[in-house]
Amino acid sequence: MDKKTEEFFDRLKTELEKSNTWPAIYLFKFIVPTDVEKIKQVEQAFNCLGAVIKTTQSKTGKFTSVSVDVQMESPQAVIDKYIEVSTIEGIISL
Repeated sequence: MDKKTEEFFDRLKTELEKSNTWPAIYLFKFIVPTDVEKIKQVEQAFNCLGAVIKTTQSKTGKFTSVSVDVQMESPQAVIDKYIEVSTIEGIISL
């Protein structure tokens, strides 16, 4: 992980610690190329966590937004999940 990414996650962790009491429901938002396999990879990353997952395809059909509401145990768990899904080709975390 590069220094800029590390700094981003450090800031995110600090903000999450200030803004929530943990465990808490967290909303993850991702954009992925519209590809059944890529969408399935995102869904599988949250499998067995009781997540509510909603997908919406863009007007052009090239991209799909994936929103995931899930209870997370801590700010570090949120960051770990972002790092886990970052390995999916073409994913953008919002």
